[in-house]
Amino acid sequence: MPGAPAQMPGITRASQIMLGVIALAHAVIAVLYGVALGQWDETMAEAGVTGDSEAEAIADLGKGVVVFFLGLATVFAILGLVLLLQYAKGGNGVRVCSIVYGSFAIVTGIFMIAAYGIGLIIIAISILVIVFSAKRASAEWFRRPRY
Repeated sequence: MPGAPAQMPGITRASQIMLGVIALAHAVIAVLYGVALGQWDETMAEAGVTGDSEAEAIADLGKGVVVFFLGLATVFAILGLVLLLQYAKGGNGVRVCSIVYGSFAIVTGIFMIAAYGIGLIIIAISILVIVFSAKRASAEWFRRPRY
């Protein structure tokens, strides 16, 4: 194709970098959940939850929710890293997956909005990843012929 770019356009490179920032943010969120999980039993003991079976059941349910969010943040960090590494040689599927990943990252940002403002940063960067990945220059980059 004569119109295919020879090197990655700047807007696509910016999308790749922002995708890395989102993946790093998910890794940080996973660490925060891990720290919370490590301190969970001590915190419940200080709150006086021990001894009452109903209170312990509710505390265990809360612990399960934290474990679920820890796993989810870890999976999102790994998926972001995989997408990040595929930008140089990947096809149009990488671009589409980046748009979908950015959409799910917005949901993550909404859940993390109370955590030191990290949610707002994730939301803003995710919107930029979606917009930059949807641009024509990015589409041309991912649809270029590979020999």
